[in-house]
Amino acid sequence: MKVALLVALMVFGAAACSPKSGGAAGALPDDMDLGNPQAKVTVVEYASVGCPVCAKWQREVYPAFKAKYVDTNKVHYIFREMLVGQGPEIAVAASGFLLARCAGKDKYFAVVDAIFKNQEQAFQAPRETLVDIAKSVGMTEDSFNKCINDEAALKALNDRVERHNRVDHVNATPTFVINGKAMEPGYHSLEEIDAAIKAAGG
Repeated sequence: MKVALLVALMVFGAAACSPKSGGAAGALPDDMDLGNPQAKVTVVEYASVGCPVCAKWQREVYPAFKAKYVDTNKVHYIFREMLVGQGPEIAVAASGFLLARCAGKDKYFAVVDAIFKNQEQAFQAPRETLVDIAKSVGMTEDSFNKCINDEAALKALNDRVERHNRVDHVNATPTFVINGKAMEPGYHSLEEIDAAIKAAGG
C-alpha cells in the first residue's frame, strides 16, 4: 500500500472519529443492505472491518442472526461503514471497505465477511491479505491497486463515516439501531438482539 494512501487514511480516519449519518431507521442511497426492505423491523449495524469486537460479533452472532431474521425476510438489515480505532485498524478498515465497494454489491458482504474472518492476519500483513481476498472475488492485483488508490472513493467513504457520526451521533462500534432505537454500543448476544427486535414489534 502506498505511503501516500496510508497518510490519507490516517487523516480521513482522524476526521471520521468526530461526530455524521442520516436517518438511522431507513435506508440511504449508499447503504449496503440485505433482506426485505418492507420488513416491519429494520436493524442498522454501524461497524468497522478493523474493529475486533465487530469481528467477534460477526463470527459468533451474525450467522445465526442472518439465518433467523434476514434470510426469512423478517428483518431489513443495513450495514453502515465506520472508521474507528488506531492506525492499523483504520487503515485496514478504509482499504477493506474500498475493496468491498469495488467488488460490487453482490459481493460486498462476502468481502466484508472475509475481512472479518481474516482480521488478525490483515493487521499483520494488510496488503497481502486484502489482495488475496480481492482475488477470491475475481479481482486482479491491478484492479485492487486502482481500487484502494481511488481518491474519489476514499472521500466518499469518509463522507459516509462523517455523516454517521454527525447525524446519527454514532462514534463507537458495533452500534445496533433497531427501528430507530439505538442499543448500547458494543457486543450483543443473539438473545439481546432477539429482545430488542421483539420490543420493536418483530
